[in-house]
Amino acid sequence: MKKNLRKISIFAIKLLLLLIIISIAWVTLYKFVNPPTTPLMIIRSFEGNSGLNLIKTDWKKYDDISDYMKMAVIAAEDQTFADHDGFDFHAIEEAIDDKLEGNRLRGASTITQQTAKNVFLWPERSWTRKVLEAYFAVLIDNIWGKKRILEVYLNVIETGNGIYGVDEAAQVYFGRSAKGLDLVDSALIAATLPNPRVMSASKPSEYVLERERWIREQVGYLGGLSYLKKIK
Repeated sequence: MKKNLRKISIFAIKLLLLLIIISIAWVTLYKFVNPPTTPLMIIRSFEGNSGLNLIKTDWKKYDDISDYMKMAVIAAEDQTFADHDGFDFHAIEEAIDDKLEGNRLRGASTITQQTAKNVFLWPERSWTRKVLEAYFAVLIDNIWGKKRILEVYLNVIETGNGIYGVDEAAQVYFGRSAKGLDLVDSALIAATLPNPRVMSASKPSEYVLERERWIREQVGYLGGLSYLKKIK
């Protein structure tokens, strides 16, 4: 019995080490190679409402995306992006406090965590996924760096029904490339990110317009485009 337990333990340790090696290799590969698809894109394709958009072919490099778009998502989703190590513990504490006060649990995920989830994991809410999300967030923060994380995020996020990435959103909603987005257009796209399949950047509701104005104010509060100098 003891021998069997020892064999099982050794096998489990070896399997864990193998999975860690594979995950590190996977993350390292995506530092240099653009992810061709994401789990969410595959899931949406099976839902029958996003066509066969499984392969991400219209990838835009960091410098080919408007700085206004970069700042809009930072202002909307993660204002401490340049400073944290993958997690915004202050935002997590505030979200927990809100929940304890009886309010609805709000998201406190950083852009790093969202990127880890989008690229490597499934969208289901569960403790298992959250633990893996934290693990991959640590990996990409240390292996990729902030600039690569932001580039990947802006290319793979869902920005509409069957639309992925800010360049495709820019083309569909405003008839221009991601490089040509101004602050208003960028803020409108960023304003829809909580639910891009329902909210529209080209036909914004009053809520989206209000959020767009708030995002533009926050961009100014963060120091405008000069904030991007901190991203390496």
